[in-house]
Amino acid sequence: MRWVKRDLDGVRNPNRPLGSGRHLRVVAIRGADAGYGSGMDRREAIERVRAAFVWRGDRGDDSSYADVTGWWRDPVLLGALGPLIAGLFEDEPPTVVLGIESRGCLLGPLVAVAFGAGFVEVRKNPSPLADSDAWVRRDTPPDYRDRQLTLGFPRRLVRPADRVLLVDDWIDTGGQAMGARQLVLDVEATWVGVAVIVDALEGNEVRRRLGVRSLLRDRQLS
Repeated sequence: MRWVKRDLDGVRNPNRPLGSGRHLRVVAIRGADAGYGSGMDRREAIERVRAAFVWRGDRGDDSSYADVTGWWRDPVLLGALGPLIAGLFEDEPPTVVLGIESRGCLLGPLVAVAFGAGFVEVRKNPSPLADSDAWVRRDTPPDYRDRQLTLGFPRRLVRPADRVLLVDDWIDTGGQAMGARQLVLDVEATWVGVAVIVDALEGNEVRRRLGVRSLLRDRQLS
């Protein structure tokens, strides 16, 4: 486990001594050699992710689907996922984690806690409540279901000084992630990248553009 010193504004501060006042917080970042519950190391935790995954139906058939419910049902694995995914961006810690509903809103807070960062939910086809909040919205390219969605969040929640990481369980076409990236750029914040459990992108262009890092590639899942 590595301890990172940050000011409360989320900026890394390697020089200020620990315990130097109320404007400092200390965040535990679990590295590659850290434990991930019940004495697991990173390799063992990733193997547990693989073991808890099931393809339902004949893979490649239109009726087949990826069953990831085992990831949430295993309490040890669930507790490990936040630090495990955060470890993908240990070298570029964010101040804000984004999660697109619905599974991004399950995983995102776990990763945000591991970083000591805030979390912002990205809504699909948002209908802002009757209040004074201004929303930022973007239409996405076609996603894995060939849908074009509108994504959005309240503008006040992500500020220009923020460093933003998108977290999700799976990336396929990258359509929703591209939309989320544009939202971040629209508010003049810094896009850190995308952290996912499974990368199923077919080519490297989208992967490089989005800055995708993953625990597994889809071909590693049996």
